[in-house]
Amino acid sequence: MLAALASPHRLRIIAALTTGGRNYVSALAREIGISRPLLHLHLQKLQEAGLVASRLELSHDGKALNYFEVVSFALDLTPPAIAEAVKSLTTKPET
Repeated sequence: MLAALASPHRLRIIAALTTGGRNYVSALAREIGISRPLLHLHLQKLQEAGLVASRLELSHDGKALNYFEVVSFALDLTPPAIAEAVKSLTTKPET
């Protein structure tokens, strides 16, 4: 979860979905000002971390739209939580 929230783009996505409510990919990409492929990458990371959920819906004209919304979450950032998160790091500290 911490890794997913470590990206400024992902924080902007969470903020946009929190203030604006659920949104579909194309509109969210325009709102945030990033490409749809890059947005998909970030949404996938957020979804894997359990921070956003998606639902495919049909528009009035029959187009399939993938809507995303924030999943309610709380992060209690304490020293033990950080110690646990460090176990999942994939990079080694610089020497």
